[in-house]
Order: sequence, then C-alpha cells, then structure tokens
Amino acid sequence: MATNGEVAMNGKGTGTPKSPLRKIATSDKHDGICHDMSASTVKAQTIDELHSLQRKKSAPTTPNKGIQGSFATISEEERQKQQLQSISASLASLTRETGPKVVRGDPANKIRPISKDHHAAVPAISVSDSSLKFTHVLYNLSPAELYEQAIKYEKGSFIASTGALATLSGAKTGRAPRDKRVVKDDETSEELWWGKGSPNIEMDEHTFMVNRERAVDYLNSLDKVFVNDQFLNWDPENRIKVRIVSARAYHSLFMHNMCIRPTLEELENFGTPDFTIYNAGQFPCNRYTHYMTSSSSIDLNLARREMVILGTQYAGEMKKGLFSVMHYLMPKRQILSLHSGCNMGKDGDVALFFGLSGTGKTTLSTDPNRYLIGDDEHCWSETGVSNIEGGCYAKCIDLSQEKEPDIWNAIKFGTVLENVVFDEHTREVDYADRSVTENTRASYPIEYIPNAKIPCVGPHPKNVILLACDAFGVLPPVSKLSLAQTMYHFISGYTALVAGTEDGVKEPRATFSACFGAAFIMLHPTKYAAMLAEKMQKRGATGWLVNTGWSGGSYGSGSRIKLAYTRKIIDAIHSGSLLNANYKKTNVFGLEIPTEVEGVPSEILDPVNTWSDKNAYNETLLKLAGLFQNNFATFTDYKIGKDNKLTEEILAAGPVF
Repeated sequence: MATNGEVAMNGKGTGTPKSPLRKIATSDKHDGICHDMSASTVKAQTIDELHSLQRKKSAPTTPNKGIQGSFATISEEERQKQQLQSISASLASLTRETGPKVVRGDPANKIRPISKDHHAAVPAISVSDSSLKFTHVLYNLSPAELYEQAIKYEKGSFIASTGALATLSGAKTGRAPRDKRVVKDDETSEELWWGKGSPNIEMDEHTFMVNRERAVDYLNSLDKVFVNDQFLNWDPENRIKVRIVSARAYHSLFMHNMCIRPTLEELENFGTPDFTIYNAGQFPCNRYTHYMTSSSSIDLNLARREMVILGTQYAGEMKKGLFSVMHYLMPKRQILSLHSGCNMGKDGDVALFFGLSGTGKTTLSTDPNRYLIGDDEHCWSETGVSNIEGGCYAKCIDLSQEKEPDIWNAIKFGTVLENVVFDEHTREVDYADRSVTENTRASYPIEYIPNAKIPCVGPHPKNVILLACDAFGVLPPVSKLSLAQTMYHFISGYTALVAGTEDGVKEPRATFSACFGAAFIMLHPTKYAAMLAEKMQKRGATGWLVNTGWSGGSYGSGSRIKLAYTRKIIDAIHSGSLLNANYKKTNVFGLEIPTEVEGVPSEILDPVNTWSDKNAYNETLLKLAGLFQNNFATFTDYKIGKDNKLTEEILAAGPVF
C-alpha cells in the first residue's frame, strides 16, 4: 500500500510503495544540472511601492553639443520649491495677493495631504473656491507621459499605426489672424507697424488684462495644468526662455516638439521665463469685452512679455505667436528674424528658403543630401544663422513616402498628427483625406530628420531663394535676382491660390504676404528688407526667384512644374553651377533667366515657350504685373536709408510695362 500518496511504477505498470521523495536541493552552482533559480523577493512592501520602483527620474532633452553648463548647488528640495514658486507667480490672478497653490504631479496618481503650511497665506481679497484648491502641475512631461494623458483624458486622441499621436484641434483647424491682437502702448505705438496692410490689430492694456484674468482663472479652476519650460533660438547668446501653461496634453506635446528642449542641466538653472503663454483655448473670450469680434482671441502684450489664447485650440497659434515675439525682440539686437527654411551643404554653404504655404519651403529645405538647420523660422546674426525652433511643423495633405521620404519617416512615436483621418481598425492614416481640414499637420522634433544639424546653427548664407507657386503660369522656373530685385520680391512675398479653394473663385488669385510672413512681422516690412539687403551685400549672398507653380498655361490649362525639375534647379543653385550659366532678360518683370539647367528641359526655362496661345500669355503676364504694382503701392511711402536711394532702386526693380 502506498504511503503519503506516493506511488512508483514498475515495468509492468503496477504500483509499488516507495519512501517519500527527497526535497529538491537548489544551488547557484553551474554543474550542468537544471536547478530551481528562484530570485529573492522585491524590496517593495505594497503594490504601489512596487509600481514606484518601475520609474526613475529623467528629463526630456534635445541633443546639444555646443552648450555646456554646471548644475545648481542648491538642494533638490529647494530647487523644486523655487520652481513651484515661479510657476505659482506665473499663474497669479489680479484678484489674489499670491498665485495659486501648485503641486507637482497628476492628481489621478496621488492625493496631496493637507498640512498647516497650506493655510498659512490666506488671500486678503476676493476669496474664491479656486484659492482653496491645489493646482496640479504636470511639468515638462516626456512624450510617453503626454501620450498617456492625451489618450486617457482627451477625446479624439489616438495612436496611429506609425506610433504618432493623432489628435484634433476642435472647431478651429487653422490660425485666426483677424482675432490676433497686440497691446498698443506708448512704446509699441511708435515701434510697430500699424494701419493698412499691417497684421497688428490693436488692443489696450486693460482689455488684455481682462482676457488674461479670464484665461488664468480658467486654468486655475482645473485639477491640473501642463507647464513647459523651453527655449527659442539655438544661438546660445540670444536664446529666449519661454514658459507655456496649457490645459491639454496635446498642446504640451506640440510645444515640447516645436521649442528647444532643455537638458536637465539647463532646466536646473532655468529661473524666470522671458516670455509666458497662457493657453486657455478650450474657454472662449467674452464677446462683450472691448475689441473682441468673435469667441477667439490671441493677445500679445510685449511690455508684460505675455500671450493669452482664448477660444481656439489650434496649436499653431502658440508657435506663430512666439515667432511674432521674435520678430520684435531680435531686430532690437540687430538680428534679422526670418520666415524661412534653411539647410547647409557638406562644404558649409548655407541656403535660405522663403515661401508661403504650399510653395514647397519645407519640402525643398528638407533635402536628404544636405544638413537641415530648420524648416520655418530662423535668425541671421553677425555670427551666422540659427534656427529659432526645436522641431518641424509640416503640412501632411497628400504626403507620400516617394516625394517626401524624410517627412514621411519622421511621423513616428512622439510626433503629433493634427486633424488627419485614419482607418478605424488599422489606424493607418489617409493623407489624401480632407474630411476634417485641408490643413492637416505633423509636428515632430528636428532630430527626427536623419540629416538634421545639431546644434541648429550655421555660417552666413550663400544663397537666398524666394519660392513662389505661380498659378498664373507666367513666372519662369528660376531667375537670378539683383539685390534690388531680391528686396522687391521679398517685400512683395508673392504666391497664388488656385481656383476651387473657395466658392466662386474660377481663376488663380494672387496672394501677397510681406517678407513671406506678413501675419507674423511686427515692424514695417521695409525694415526687415533693409536688414536683409545689408547682410546679403556684406556676405556676398545671391538672390533667386524659383517658381514651383504652373507652366504652359494658368491653373486648369497648364501643368505644375515637376518637383524633380525644381530639385534639379535647387541643386544647381547649391553647387554654384547656375552662377556660371548664360542668361537672358525677360520682358515686363526684367528677370534674368538661364538658357539651360542640367536635368531640366530648356524649353520650360522661358515660360513663353510653353504657352501655345502667346496672346493669352502676354495678357496674363500684364495682369500679374499689375497686381504686383497695386500691392507694392502700400510700401512706396516708406523711406529706406538716409538718402532714400535704396527705396528708389527697389521700386525700379519691379515690373515695367
């Protein structure tokens, strides 16, 4: 009879009693025998403690080989205290003596215990519920943390098949330039460009403070806010410290990508920001407030170094608002701020690319054979060029891997995809789908481009390329410009919208945007043009006008110039071979055009050759020239230089007919 329930089987299958089995001995000796290698138990006493062991402290960084610093000598506790005091001061309301009680961390993860210290400072006036609660600060979160916040709490946030975060900007899917306001005070009334053609719509200090109070009170009423402390401008001598306070993880991730990410060292010593954004875009402005014309308002106060956003969740308002600030601050330091792309060849030759939306600025500056310094915003100082941003903001409509491989491959984990449409099951994005908006966008860190130059700085530009998408089809694919012509076309900032983009538009419509970014400039366009002329002349840079639009007829009858041809033209500019080409001058616009470019059919270089109806070509050419003249009339009353000679030269560089 078996004992202890143990039975040994003999060869005949019958059970015979055996003594109890010996306990298996465990050993760490590697003697070729399999042992039970059970690990020791973890040190945690609870599941919460176990989870806490998963996480260790880190900070988001942008690779930066050029800036060194030293850690602060204060303790971690004191540093965090100073940081929270700074954030509290940023969120201070006018109706309280101090800022709100702020505490680090997500309120969903932990509950802050109440202690006597939290009741020490009692507001003297207008005590409200918001002064009795904590505002939880989610400070400089990593992309992974922001993904978790967005997917968990923000409806319309999904992970696309490539790993990018697809999200929605709400009712507004583009900027609202008519809702942008700038405080007009004694200083800005003299310095800024006001009046006809200017993007600067005035508001007074009182109205700004009303909107600021509305935004701050909204942010303070939330359980948590996101705070980003970051930099603008890769030039370490002229960088600007910015703080962005927002209600959405999407906005925080967007700015994490678009601004320069501080290293842990730089964050230790960040201190007080130079400029602060209050993004309360989910909350509308009060339309009964003076100067308000809609539920949206984007307000700049240059004296207070603050920006307030109400009534729009489109993230581009933050990016371009800060660009406007740089257009004001940098020229004060004799640094030219530029709405341009910028890249550099292996020999150190730098090219600037100016162009409005749809002209190919991002596509052409993102060249796999050259280093990318930046795709949109730059500064040109006495030491060279520097990118203002830490990321790229590319249009996604009709994006393809074949035409734009670098941008395509940059859409991965960490990238924000705005307003795109994707398959419900596979999460694959359909970049041709315009269901939400034509203005679909991708925001990603610049290091996602394999050939990005880090730090994003370079020597003085050798070529200044002005891009125009001419839907009239009369501008040549490439023209070499004189200095005066460069200034004329820089101030004009021409491109054309194609028919069909708006109801009732049956033919191309010319669009002029001074300095290729009129919506963002703060000073009179001729001031930026004079600075550009001075720098080009001093550094020997050459100006070029490149048409990426139509040939052989206007939109609807002609065809768009092939991207492959435009790339060949740009390559010839970079190599310097185009400087040695033979040139001839066109009628009306007086443009110098080459007779041949390697890899480009010679017949398309002079647009008149591609039109079968020569009379129609001449009529369209004169029509466009007239539009240029009418637009430039806005700038003729502004003198450049002591003797006004440059103004006269620029005017003479325009079309003559």
